[in-house]
Amino acid sequence: MGRPVLWVGVALLALVSAGCSNSNTSGSAAYDAAPPQAAQNNAAPQEKQGQGNTPAAVQPVQQQERQLVRTATVDLRSDDVLKAIGEVKNRAQAAGGFAGQENSTKERGTVTVRVPSAELDNLVKNLDGQVGEVTRSEVRSEDVTDQLVDVEARIATQKASVERLRVLFERAGTTAEIAQIESELTKRQSELESMQRRSESLKGKVALATLTVQVSTVPIAPPAPVEAGFGSAFLAGWHAVVTVFKAITVGVGALLPFVLVLGVPAAAVIYVLRRRKRVTRTNEAA
Repeated sequence: MGRPVLWVGVALLALVSAGCSNSNTSGSAAYDAAPPQAAQNNAAPQEKQGQGNTPAAVQPVQQQERQLVRTATVDLRSDDVLKAIGEVKNRAQAAGGFAGQENSTKERGTVTVRVPSAELDNLVKNLDGQVGEVTRSEVRSEDVTDQLVDVEARIATQKASVERLRVLFERAGTTAEIAQIESELTKRQSELESMQRRSESLKGKVALATLTVQVSTVPIAPPAPVEAGFGSAFLAGWHAVVTVFKAITVGVGALLPFVLVLGVPAAAVIYVLRRRKRVTRTNEAA
């Protein structure tokens, strides 16, 4: 009876783990499906849940702290590009961040720094006048709250799945059972680690904002606006025609040497053969 029960357990676990893990009780199912904060509240004693008018496990989405990935781009004019870039890096380090990529000359340079998200606005604001003249500034935010909640819920479900497989692995009695469960356990563990890396990556982006500063001795021209209308469409089509014509010309030029080397002798051979054929027919007719 032991081995059939073990095989049935492995089969059921493989089916259940494809979606959200279903437990034998409704309480464990709610825990797997809930976000991390809600799962923690579900795990609290029932006495704590009954203290307020609203159950502790219920938390409106509006009350959740939004998780934002913030990025900023600043164009800066300065007479001393290298000094300005050094000042940007020093300010980022003073704010608790660090410098990333840097590419600079005496006339133009770019530096990317990572700073705590809460310090981004002050850092961008203080660049103007203190480090150089800000000619363009752009700050963007991406809400990744739903992504983080989803990833954390999947991690909780996958951890429970891995633990159940480990229990089955300890109960395995034959080599075939051990091999099958070990293979499935390795797969689940790899998926769990991938989810954890995804979670850490999102949390890192939320915690540290990315600031890219472009410094030049002359004002950097803003991006040219995209013109819409018949004229721009005609020019785009004309450029496409010219591009295609150039590609055809290049192709013909590449094939021409092969035509001269192989095509001319082949044409001469065909001409000679046809001429001999005509002479033969003429002699036979005579």
